[in-house]
Amino acid sequence: MPAHLDPRLLRAFVTVAEELHFTRAALRLHLAQQALSRDVRRLERELGAELFVRTTRQVTLTPDGERLLPYARRVLRAQDDLLAAFDQARPLLVDLNSPGLVTPRRVLHRARELAPGHELMARYESGLTWAAGELLAGRLDASFGRFAGLDPALRSGLDHQPVRYEPMAVVLPEDHRLAGADRVPLAELAGETVYAGAGNPRTPEWTGLARLLVEGRGIELAPPAPLAVGEEEFQRIMARTRHPILAVVGFPPLPSTVLRPLVDPVPLSPVSLVWRRGLTHPAFDALRAAAARLAAEEGWLRRPPGGWIPAADHVLMTSHD
Repeated sequence: MPAHLDPRLLRAFVTVAEELHFTRAALRLHLAQQALSRDVRRLERELGAELFVRTTRQVTLTPDGERLLPYARRVLRAQDDLLAAFDQARPLLVDLNSPGLVTPRRVLHRARELAPGHELMARYESGLTWAAGELLAGRLDASFGRFAGLDPALRSGLDHQPVRYEPMAVVLPEDHRLAGADRVPLAELAGETVYAGAGNPRTPEWTGLARLLVEGRGIELAPPAPLAVGEEEFQRIMARTRHPILAVVGFPPLPSTVLRPLVDPVPLSPVSLVWRRGLTHPAFDALRAAAARLAAEEGWLRRPPGGWIPAADHVLMTSHD
């Protein structure tokens, strides 16, 4: 037996044991699959035991793998607790997606009130899919967005807490034919081409929600546009294309545009607080408490009459413990 085992090798083993799939485990650990396989083989060599049976169809634990698993989990929990005990002074890094979005910003501000002795720092990753990779890599602590829109392999390494059913809206040029309406029925967008971030690698969860919403309604999604970095560039591209922009009611204002809520039905964007499993930080408890308190005070998790939400999102938002 070796005198020392690298906890990184144990984490690789435990993740594969939980997924029973090397590709999904590698994605969860933010590693190349070849690197993950190399780590598992090294652990097997150091222990002198075969831990997995690998075939072209499946991966299963051997009896030695089954025996190792509870010990490995215990070691990793102890390591996480130790690191957390000496890492409590670091800032909690919270992704708000984009500057100006109301829901994440309000949760962060409330959390700062609940944990005045800790630093909670905002980050802007511009999409939950992109932020999920940063969460799994440990470069970010929490984010907000549509959890059901993530690839299942990403979700397997993350956890979430439902925060809000946020009503959706449309941003229109101020001289658009629908700009004078207080609310825009979805049927009135038939024949329009609506921008919903198609082609943006940071936000496929949002484009996927839009695709489900417009299906069968005669509304086209705009094709991929050049990825605009920064508010000024985004405004320039949108002013040139003049496409209505799918948004939420808390979307920050843009010059020469109006924001109108969508109705008949009221489409809802499901917002969750998302973090990597096993995260330990004293300010994180305040962040979760802030999200829960605001949701209760503001009725954020009450679906309005006629509210629309995809079935997969409904399941994840309502079955969460």
